[in-house]
Amino acid sequence: MTESKADIKFSLVICTYSRADSVIRLMESVKRQTLYPFEILIIDSSEDEKTKIKLDEASYSSLSYYKVEGKDKGLTRQRNYGIKKVHQSSEIICFLDDDIVLEPEYFFQLIRTYKEKPEAVAVGGWIKEEISWKKVDENYQPAYNEFLIDGYVRKLGQRNVLRKRLGLLADKPPGYMPEFSHGFSTGFLPPSGKTYEVEYFMGGVSSYRKSLFNKIGFSSFFEGYGLYEDMDFCLRVSSIGKLYVHTGARVFHLHEESGRPDYFKYGKMMIRNGWYVWRMRYPSPKFKAWLKWISINILLLVIRIFNGFRNTNAFADSAGRIYSLSVLIFKKPEQI
Repeated sequence: MTESKADIKFSLVICTYSRADSVIRLMESVKRQTLYPFEILIIDSSEDEKTKIKLDEASYSSLSYYKVEGKDKGLTRQRNYGIKKVHQSSEIICFLDDDIVLEPEYFFQLIRTYKEKPEAVAVGGWIKEEISWKKVDENYQPAYNEFLIDGYVRKLGQRNVLRKRLGLLADKPPGYMPEFSHGFSTGFLPPSGKTYEVEYFMGGVSSYRKSLFNKIGFSSFFEGYGLYEDMDFCLRVSSIGKLYVHTGARVFHLHEESGRPDYFKYGKMMIRNGWYVWRMRYPSPKFKAWLKWISINILLLVIRIFNGFRNTNAFADSAGRIYSLSVLIFKKPEQI
């Protein structure tokens, strides 16, 4: 481990719930960083003491552990709690999900971006997925089921090919929300090692200037698991300053199942929270955009129902989506 000698002090906040082994796995990858955080804060809402015990046994440098109860439980609340505990001299606050594993130069690349782009108020990392990218020449013509960007090509996947055939595929670059929502995630940015400007990225591999939190915080609308809270926050941040994703700041996302909500609640949040961030970004979408939004959600619902014949969890997910779509007809969430 190389202790941080960066001229920009940065803090790491890790919010966790019932994932002791995952936190240790993440911390081991933090320990191997070429640039180490000024401080690390673990914000734990677990019902047991397993995470604390394992952290005490491992004894990591510059780490502070906080156990939260009641009103401070839930991802957005834990993040807001962690922000208040960050040292006043820190300039950047980094957030990592507890089921992330970092490549050794993650923090080095992330913090370097703030130096190279002083106008940046937020920088996100890049998640290495099990997707095969291919470098191509400038004259390459992608197949119908391929996605081409900045000299790299990858497969679209059956769901996106179907959306493309129906005229429902995103019409903006990765990291930007179309008027009908359902844009390309930053996972569609290529492994070029470059930095790309975006208006949102995944909160589980994010960082922000600490001064930003004097103006805004994570929304109280997103309780518990907090699906889409990162997109909501990024979209609000994008009205203040510039956001970037550095594709050289790479991580693995291992999608730990423990600590997730039941699938019915997850399905409900997919629709309800998704509607919330869409209308926060586009308060008065055109009729065509509204029609595309509902069409995409119905298409994804049908796909989930068919998935239910192979995985019963998909049926619970589908039921949650149907419930939220029905509720939206009569009562829409208030914008906070």
